[in-house]
Amino acid sequence: MKGLYCKAGVSDAETKFIIQETTLPEVLDSHQVRVQVKACGLSAVDLKLLDDLGIQRDFIPVGREVAGVVLQVGPNVAFFQPEDEVVGILPLDSPCSGLCDTIDVDEHYIVQKPEKLSSVCVAGALRDALCAYTALHTHAHMAAGHTLLVLDGASSFGLMCIQLACYHGVKVFTTSHSQQQHTFLEQLRPSVARVIPVYKDPSDLLPLVLEETGGLGVDIVIDSGVRLQENKEGDEMKLLPHKHDIISVLGVGGHWVTSHQGLQLDPPDCRLLYLKSASVTFLNPEVWTASSAQQGRYLHILKDIVDKMSTGVLRPQPEEAVPLYEATVTMETVQRNQKKKAVIQL
Repeated sequence: MKGLYCKAGVSDAETKFIIQETTLPEVLDSHQVRVQVKACGLSAVDLKLLDDLGIQRDFIPVGREVAGVVLQVGPNVAFFQPEDEVVGILPLDSPCSGLCDTIDVDEHYIVQKPEKLSSVCVAGALRDALCAYTALHTHAHMAAGHTLLVLDGASSFGLMCIQLACYHGVKVFTTSHSQQQHTFLEQLRPSVARVIPVYKDPSDLLPLVLEETGGLGVDIVIDSGVRLQENKEGDEMKLLPHKHDIISVLGVGGHWVTSHQGLQLDPPDCRLLYLKSASVTFLNPEVWTASSAQQGRYLHILKDIVDKMSTGVLRPQPEEAVPLYEATVTMETVQRNQKKKAVIQL
């Protein structure tokens, strides 16, 4: 059978994605499950993270968010049986590409998929939903009555944050990067408190949030990128908030959850955080599968996510499924545009 693999180059431009033949062992390990893949989500491969974790291979398996049907189980598997529908995220060191017809995965990385939930839908949104859950529950300790600012709310991740927060009774503000996104966000139900059109004037963010909160600031900020310097003039960078603006919109005891790996805070920034008794936490989407320290909690989160998708609490934007023969070109596009998602239907 064939799978999609990444051959890392010296630079991102030299990174290549290829389809090559692979095989599975005849005998399953004691806790492994053999799954026939129905759909696989594609996200950008973080080559630096793999290098930091010491995962070095000539060909790195691509496609880790999978949904499928159990074909066979190992002798000590307790939670699954053949013909169960399952969904999960393969660990970083998995030897299997999620685009293979059949994969082997440890039972502790997958959960049951509700019957009425589409395989394509859950494979395309599972990673972003997990990030939203981690940011809001694990890092920010979200509670009813809190105020939340989600930057770039029309992104897949931003939308999951908005829907999860609204479900828990949080007052949500968000930003839009275009007129089309602005209209989409204003039509969301449950509705957000205010959509701030930063594509018109990025400097509106701070005064409008303070106006909406009576000058108190918000309890939680979740970013989708940060501008570290004032003189960055690229069109996309202009839409990102400056780090000082994010700290300024935080209320007393607030939480800033950032996805910016290289965030640097100057002494004045740290002083302002200290005065507010506020905190910064880093959102690493791979933390759950990189360590088994909280495996039970991780499985509980996955189960809660698919249940909320099934009941309509989380309603991801539908991704158009791409056929397998377009996987290589599609993955190259995803790798170039880190926020882009794709789903392959097998």
